[in-house]
Amino acid sequence: MDQPHLAGRLQGIGTTIFATMSALATRHDAVNLGQGFPDDDGPREVLDAAIAAIRDGHNQYAPGIGVPSLREAVAAHQQRFWGVAFDPDDEVTISAGATEGMAAAVLALCQPGDEVVLFEPWYDAYRADVAMAGGTHRSVGLRPPDFALDVDELRAAVTDRTRLLVLNSPHNPTGKVFDDDELAAIAQVCVDHDLVALTDEPYEHLVYEGRHRPLADLPGMRDRTVTISSAAKTFAVTGWKVGWICASPDLTAAVRAAKQWLTFSNATPFQHGVAAGLALPDDYFTGLASQYRARRDRLCDGLASVGFDVTPSAGTYFVTVDVRDLGEEDGMAFCERLPKEVGVAAIPEVVFHDDVEAGRPLVRFAFCKTDAMLDEGLRRLQALQRKGA
Repeated sequence: MDQPHLAGRLQGIGTTIFATMSALATRHDAVNLGQGFPDDDGPREVLDAAIAAIRDGHNQYAPGIGVPSLREAVAAHQQRFWGVAFDPDDEVTISAGATEGMAAAVLALCQPGDEVVLFEPWYDAYRADVAMAGGTHRSVGLRPPDFALDVDELRAAVTDRTRLLVLNSPHNPTGKVFDDDELAAIAQVCVDHDLVALTDEPYEHLVYEGRHRPLADLPGMRDRTVTISSAAKTFAVTGWKVGWICASPDLTAAVRAAKQWLTFSNATPFQHGVAAGLALPDDYFTGLASQYRARRDRLCDGLASVGFDVTPSAGTYFVTVDVRDLGEEDGMAFCERLPKEVGVAAIPEVVFHDDVEAGRPLVRFAFCKTDAMLDEGLRRLQALQRKGA
């Protein structure tokens, strides 16, 4: 019997690496410095607002496009922080996290045979989304140590079949924050080739060097960009799965047409909680970045002391290391052994690459953990020095 068409397209993509490595961490009671979820809960105001919403009876289906108060809060947030105006009724849609937002956008805007440009390493869901839509992806490499954009490589990746470009900044897994010159070059390519940009921005408030600037803010991009983000990282509520999609009315209509057949609606009381979070004062958001900057520095210093070659991270929860200075060549094999032999979990970055050789020695560690958890993970990693690995 032939494989179903979708299964055939997804063959080889496999199970998400995060589930695999987290399962290994649980099995070996390892410190999980792999999957990007915080050890501590988010702000009390956000949690209390969700609890109040439950008690007030907001427990049935939300409107498919999201509760009005959250759509209004998202529009206010985009204007307040990034200076980009969106109409909450016609241009803001609430999704089941940024992951569903991205899936809905790709399914809506990528037709079978279309090409989608991804920056490599790419978050693994992007490749799966494109495959489910019947498209193909073309990768533009971001390579250590600075993961700079090669504009000529970007231009060469665009063909007459290219329809979409996906930008993730701050960038998972590398921690790169695209600078103004890089964003301007990407915008120019989109304008020149009439591309729609899908921007995945869940780490927008976790920038430690440089600044976050939405691609939608650049000339010519407001009406050709679908901006996607979520509450997960900003408010440390990764389990709530509340995200949002901001775009011009025509793009929003297309994305909503696909999204309605995915979750339809989600997380009604949590939507009320996130609305409260987006209205928090500025010092919450600046304090969040300051807190995670300190955790980044703590982890990076510790990894360097173990002997890893640590690349700079300007944003997100993550830092990339090269394992070759420890005598290793294969990041996947290294990460598969690490929970059992040392008691720490990490993520091999080769799964985010088409260029296997470029990704083979790279490993991602997460610093969205308490100081005590980071210190324990680093203490265990010291065993690598003693083993001479």
